[in-house]
Amino acid sequence: MPRASIKANAKESLRGNWGTAILVLLLNWMLLSAATGVMVIGKLIIMGTLETGVALIYLKLSYREPAEIGDLFQPFQNFVNTFFAGFLSTIFTFLWSLLFVIPGIVKALAYSQVYYILCDHPEYTGREAIDASQEMMRGHKGELFLLQLSFFGWFLLSFLTFGLLLLYVKPYYQAALTEFYRYLKETQGQQDWQPQQKPDVPEQAAPPLPENRKVNYDPEQFE
Repeated sequence: MPRASIKANAKESLRGNWGTAILVLLLNWMLLSAATGVMVIGKLIIMGTLETGVALIYLKLSYREPAEIGDLFQPFQNFVNTFFAGFLSTIFTFLWSLLFVIPGIVKALAYSQVYYILCDHPEYTGREAIDASQEMMRGHKGELFLLQLSFFGWFLLSFLTFGLLLLYVKPYYQAALTEFYRYLKETQGQQDWQPQQKPDVPEQAAPPLPENRKVNYDPEQFE
């Protein structure tokens, strides 16, 4: 899928959902900033879980499913896996960056699908999600890099507007990354993510009253 199609789909997914898309990113940023202020590694502790929540909300928007701000906290039910996914991917990227900048960028691209994968497969451990992301990104790192690079002008304009334009650019960017994940799944023949739905429970007829509970109506008693 060309970048133009990915961006067009991203804009379409945000149609009528800009409020939710902006608010969830602001809340995510505030919580991560607050955690960093409490202790040095506070951000690292909750980052993976919150980022999975962001991925979940944007996936719902992409599939035109109702998304709520509360969905941001749903992955806390899977805290261990999401924590280790965020922690390990951050540490691995940092260690690769020590060798040189380019290996760090390559690994960041390789780990980029971790949080989306955990939305599809919450049963994956952090390491399994990282391995799955690397496999999914094999041969596609250049595509994602060019997609991210195409937003450079938008982020530059945001800097010139003292960050005000980020209210438009950041949700647009996040939605584009979500559409890229869907594009990867489509090209690799993977089953699409579907939100959990409540099963339809067929209505059951009320059981008949026992003989000793049946009402015997006698019209003559009311005469």
